[in-house]
Amino acid sequence: MAKKTTLKNRWINADLHIHTPASADYRDPSATYLDILQRAETRNVEMIAFTDHNTVNGYATMQREIEQLRYLRDLGRAEPNELKRLKDYERLLQKILVLPGFEFTATFGFHILAIFPPTKSIREIEYILLSLNVPLEAIEKGHSEVGASADVLRAYEAIHQGGGLVIAAHANSANGVAMRGMDFGGQTRIAYTQSEFLHALELTDLTSPNRNSTARFFNGTKTEYPRKMRCIQGSDAHALDTQTDKRGKQLTLGVGERTTEYLLTEPTFANLAELFQSSDFSRSRPYVQSGQKQDYVQTAREEGVSIIQSFHVSAQRQGGHLYNILVDVCAFANTNGGTIYIGLEADSTKPIVGVQNAQKVVNELSQAIDRSLSPQLKVELDILETQGQNVIRIRVPLGKARPYAVDEYKIYVRDEVESSLAVRDELVRLVEQGLQFAHTTSTQDLEASPSALVTDGLPHPSLPEAFSLRISIPQTGVEVVGTEKRNGQNYYIMCDLRTGNIVHHVKQESARKLWQYAIKQRESNPIDESKIQWASHPSAIGLWRVYKRGQDTRYDLVMRVDGGLRVFYGVSEAGMDGAWLQFIESEEA
Repeated sequence: MAKKTTLKNRWINADLHIHTPASADYRDPSATYLDILQRAETRNVEMIAFTDHNTVNGYATMQREIEQLRYLRDLGRAEPNELKRLKDYERLLQKILVLPGFEFTATFGFHILAIFPPTKSIREIEYILLSLNVPLEAIEKGHSEVGASADVLRAYEAIHQGGGLVIAAHANSANGVAMRGMDFGGQTRIAYTQSEFLHALELTDLTSPNRNSTARFFNGTKTEYPRKMRCIQGSDAHALDTQTDKRGKQLTLGVGERTTEYLLTEPTFANLAELFQSSDFSRSRPYVQSGQKQDYVQTAREEGVSIIQSFHVSAQRQGGHLYNILVDVCAFANTNGGTIYIGLEADSTKPIVGVQNAQKVVNELSQAIDRSLSPQLKVELDILETQGQNVIRIRVPLGKARPYAVDEYKIYVRDEVESSLAVRDELVRLVEQGLQFAHTTSTQDLEASPSALVTDGLPHPSLPEAFSLRISIPQTGVEVVGTEKRNGQNYYIMCDLRTGNIVHHVKQESARKLWQYAIKQRESNPIDESKIQWASHPSAIGLWRVYKRGQDTRYDLVMRVDGGLRVFYGVSEAGMDGAWLQFIESEEA
């Protein structure tokens, strides 16, 4: 009996955004389709997609050329140069998978990549383009401007239902759905980047070390953007090689000059589609030409502890390590989901301890989670290697049967970088959310309003002005909304800025760390307007205090509202966007 061969995963270099002479704005008129394949081979790319503007003619033209060459060969009429050309095509197509696709121009000029399996017929793909209101002339000539086409969300769904992968093209730059500076409504932007039919965001700053990079914004820590997005990069090549103008400004990259690696058993569309629809974000990484590959675990450590990420040195029962892991599983399930790493500290400067007998520990953790957590929750456990050590990763989904509890009655939620026992108002909210999930019959309804997964989305009645201002409030930290005095004891009303949840009856001595800090600052260090560092624009916001919380820098921020002041305590950099970012820059300076 023949022995079955098991294929192992390996990193496959891919460029899923390549234009050809079929695009009207292609910059290399002498280039051929064979030239494109040869450039891909030279740059060690094993998978490419032809994504011409609103047309599939580039892929179709290459297929027709190959068919014509084979026809001439079979008739015995092929010239020597034609036989060589066919031989080169067949050799390259054995090494490189070429996928058909297009770059669709949606309403208001947003660009969307659609990539299909090679088995998808040209006619079927063109039918999708026609259904999206792309004019025949644009399909024939590859124009990037098409007039009144379909809306972004309709395009996502049509491409997905047509069997294609949906990627927001250069999402953070020109014609991108996440481009900064475009004022087309917060809820619209959320829908454009959180839709269930969108498989990935293509970014131009994926390798940027900037803490305000687009990938970090879409890592699942934002209240309005709770779905962590897979972020990739592509060349968007409009020529064989990089082209610049007379001043040295880059006009276009060349084939395979900005790519992404995917961990697959072999380069097939089916394998790629499975990866794009999985929650394992460590299976894709930007390709670095120097050969230095991204260490996903190290990248996670550099991002640090957050509302969706935690680290534990050990999983042993002794010392409470195992219980602390169970607490995080419960808290993540009751919040936005998250990832737990075991065998290392969050501090990326400290050596990695690793986990001995990792597979045995994985089995024990799986049993402990099944035994201790209720209701039952399906988590994913696996082993990753980093710096020569094995570490365990637990991926916890956003739980829909909430509230989840450890040992039947201990209910935890995730609050910034800590997992804490839920207080009364949070318990009520968890029950409401569980009922909402139970009565929701359509996944599309949930995705249409992602913020409803962590909050009811309604401002507290006493704070309507917060949601009517053009300046959005910070998305992390806490605000002391007010106080109530009973029997000589102060009880505080707190607003969690991440979720918008209001929590009543908070006592300083029993409050969480950040809440204790806010209450203490409010009582012992009241705001002095003359000492606030006010912004020059907009003048309604200011910086009161900067301090360290562990390794993180935190900010106490102020906003003028109707003649009064609102104070936001303990805001992390992840919670600062728009005008608030100027205070990070001034502090660095």
